[in-house]
Amino acid sequence: MTILDASQQDAGRQASRHDADNHGAGQHGADAETAFDSLLDHVRAEFDTTFTWDYERSRDGLNRLYEKAKRSQWNVSDDLDWSIDVDPERTIRLQVEATGVPAGMPARSLLDVKGSPVASWDDDKWVEFAVQAQSASLSQFLHGEQGALLCTARLVEAVPWIDAKYYAATQVVDEARHVEVFSQYLDQKLGGIKYPVNTHLGSLLDGIITDSRWDMTYLGMQIMVEGLALAAFGFMQQTTEEPLLKKLLRYVMSDEARHVAFGVLSLQEVYQELTVPELRDRQEFAFEAALQMRDRFMRQEVWERIGVDVKDMVKFTLAMPDELRIFQKMLFSKIVPNCKKLGLLDAGDGWLRDRFTDIGVIEFENWVDTVDEYDDLDEVAKDRALAEG
Repeated sequence: MTILDASQQDAGRQASRHDADNHGAGQHGADAETAFDSLLDHVRAEFDTTFTWDYERSRDGLNRLYEKAKRSQWNVSDDLDWSIDVDPERTIRLQVEATGVPAGMPARSLLDVKGSPVASWDDDKWVEFAVQAQSASLSQFLHGEQGALLCTARLVEAVPWIDAKYYAATQVVDEARHVEVFSQYLDQKLGGIKYPVNTHLGSLLDGIITDSRWDMTYLGMQIMVEGLALAAFGFMQQTTEEPLLKKLLRYVMSDEARHVAFGVLSLQEVYQELTVPELRDRQEFAFEAALQMRDRFMRQEVWERIGVDVKDMVKFTLAMPDELRIFQKMLFSKIVPNCKKLGLLDAGDGWLRDRFTDIGVIEFENWVDTVDEYDDLDEVAKDRALAEG
């Protein structure tokens, strides 16, 4: 099943996802069972489980990554200060005072688009939007982390090398921790998970997990989803003034950088053996995933909740000039250089280079790839070294 096929099938399930968001916690008996069932999303997938009886660890890059992962584990309960009081609206207003950047950025760039539906908004309305946008973003981060948890568990089953099985097992632990930490932050600090999985993210995850080829799980999750998440986490971490969230994101990014590097190190070996038609299939898969993720960040669910016509906002967002779409473009700053490292940009006739040029993100091709920077992004190790003096 392709990502586009999954997108067509996702519409029916999305209604139940929205309904599930409205179930209360006080239901009992059959009602409670029905509420729980409505929160389940079954996706049928075929996937080979591969045993390897070769236990030689011969891939130095993966072995270094595995050692780093073992040393840089952290605990949601012990390493974060959950006593910190979080008031989302106050945080946004303090952030505006501290940085001088108006609330609602980068969406506020829509003010510069002629005929924008938000042209009449005052500062209070933009604060309301910023609070909702943060809640929505963190909710989608949570849902994406569960997708990563399931995909990485499949990689443990499927990859043929013991080195990769070892590392993938550490990522399963990482992803469980990420699901835990985002769920706990939303529940304890933002009043609960207010947004169900975004249609575009849901169909992308379905497309990745239903593809029986394990290298597609690597490409879809490790390179595309994790690569975009790394960039999005970095943007939020740099702009938030809330100390708990800031440290939380620093630590999640430490893990995410290793995850993307894992994908690059593994796929480099695989892609050297593929034919041009096989590589074209991967190029098309990557580009479809890129479009799904771009659309995920148009915040349709936020505009709907805040009372703005979603179709109008999508139209105005897509019509924005490139200079006003910096955030959307920056999301690809980790994806494009890693695709280049894998040889996907110029494989065959350079099909993926042309597509990334069309959507205005090819400028990132010479930025540092994640294999070369994951060690520098290990904030957990930095904090421990500082504590030890």
